[in-house]
Amino acid sequence: MRITTPGIRVRPDRYDRRDELAALDPATEYVEIYRALSGLEFPWDIQQALSMALFRTYAVPSIGRLLAGTGEFTERTQKRYDDTGLILETVLTNGFEHAEGRAAIRRMNQIHRSYDISNDDLRYVLCTFVVVPLRWVQRWGWRRHTEVEKVATANYYRELGRRMGIRDVPGTWQDFEALLDAYEAEHFGYDPGGRAVADATLDLAITFPPNDRVPTALSRTFLLALLDEPLLDALGYPCPPAPVRVAADAALRARAAVVRRMPVRTEPFSLERSPSIRSYPDGYDVRELGTFPAGCPVSHEVRGADPAR
Repeated sequence: MRITTPGIRVRPDRYDRRDELAALDPATEYVEIYRALSGLEFPWDIQQALSMALFRTYAVPSIGRLLAGTGEFTERTQKRYDDTGLILETVLTNGFEHAEGRAAIRRMNQIHRSYDISNDDLRYVLCTFVVVPLRWVQRWGWRRHTEVEKVATANYYRELGRRMGIRDVPGTWQDFEALLDAYEAEHFGYDPGGRAVADATLDLAITFPPNDRVPTALSRTFLLALLDEPLLDALGYPCPPAPVRVAADAALRARAAVVRRMPVRTEPFSLERSPSIRSYPDGYDVRELGTFPAGCPVSHEVRGADPAR
């Protein structure tokens, strides 16, 4: 897949795209803005942040316990990681109205409806998609988000939440932050299932580049150093020593300084083509991703059909 961003020109200056995005309307052009943020401005940062967001969901016992109970996130961790990322990328790449984007949302909704998931938990997970990347870029991005970009990010996920049937979705990025913080303060806690899923995800994460280029113990400690203490406590992980946390923070800040001086990115990032996605070397149909507890309802003889039919 190739991400296209109508109206966004590529020019030599590092901050030109920021200025062009600031001229767009986040109330109506949020897909274009968020697509540019994910594919061109902060692709690595947003992917890392979304991976870190997974750990936050595991620390809510009702979510961690459910994920562990399916066995999917502990026994087929790579495939579940791939499926989640590819479904979300299909929506973003194609847009909400495109047949492929609609098919991806339908597949996601089919998966969720197969399990007993509360609206509150679904809404919290949606909050992590907004808040964790915003906070990551605020701390470790090569530049900070503009207000237009924050509003567009919230609006993009508001629309996704609406199409997922999630009720009472926050109205602003500030509301997303407030809900996430309040939900975590009330619900974070240790559960063996959540810890098992976190362990499996951590084991997978250390196989991704550049983590795979350093000793396993060092890579694992580095990743844990990026998690805050309430999250570590809820998952039952020891807090890495202060010097390790300082070093991890410094490494990401150094990376940001390097990226700030690099040429403008012109080729949009594609998760589908990244080395982290390993389950589908011969391609995939978004209608066949994810779990099918009651059996796959897709006709494997006809691929690419409009999901609205």
